[in-house]
Amino acid sequence: MWDPQAHYYPWLCDPQPVAFRYGDYSALRRRYLVEDYRADAAGWRVTRGVYVEAEWDPRDPLGEMNFISEIIQTGFPTVAVAQAWLDREDCAEVLEAQARHGFVRGIRHKPRPGMMDDRKWRAGYRRLAPLGLHFELQAPWRQLEEAARLARDFPDTTIVLNHTGLPLDSEVAGWREAMAKLAACPNVAVKISGLGRVTRKREVVLDTIELFGVQRAMFASNFPVDGLCHSFGAIYSAFDEITRDFSDPERSALFHDNAVRLYRM
Repeated sequence: MWDPQAHYYPWLCDPQPVAFRYGDYSALRRRYLVEDYRADAAGWRVTRGVYVEAEWDPRDPLGEMNFISEIIQTGFPTVAVAQAWLDREDCAEVLEAQARHGFVRGIRHKPRPGMMDDRKWRAGYRRLAPLGLHFELQAPWRQLEEAARLARDFPDTTIVLNHTGLPLDSEVAGWREAMAKLAACPNVAVKISGLGRVTRKREVVLDTIELFGVQRAMFASNFPVDGLCHSFGAIYSAFDEITRDFSDPERSALFHDNAVRLYRM
């Protein structure tokens, strides 16, 4: 959820667009709040929700959670993942301030290649678990070997991999090998989402669940971003169809229970 008319998000507000995996994203440069999400999700029983940081002004990482705190008071979304830059001098101060919000569950940072091995970045990462925060990782699958080292070196910090490791149809074999290495770390879970341009969805979804197991995988909408590719209903209908042969408890875990547990809702 965002309001680029009232707040500054560089990618939504600056005249020059950023490189984006779905191409033209001009349709996203508008206010998107709870009522918009509810309209998109109409017909689906969404009981709880996780707000994930939306690349708010990096000069003001605390402002976003102040904005979201007002929305959460209405009852939805339920919890949030905040912004923090783990290699900055103010990292400790920012993390402590974010953790003081009772609804903040984790921190998302999109590390550049090599960053997860950097000593200074890791010093910031080390602060997460003592504050009760997990790490929300968005990185292409080619960085997942690096992420696996991070997970092994910090076994007490939970990592939630975003967007299924960002697979491409032409690279599924390499993606699967990288995902297998990360899935071998028991402190890593995965959100199956962000598959807007992937045509081999069934293969990617089932491979991900096989690698991580039903208890460490969950479905996510990535809305409104994935609305550039498919409707909310189309995305969840595909998840529903792909998992029709799973048991009711397994489907409940993937569509609801795991998110409630991992995000402590």
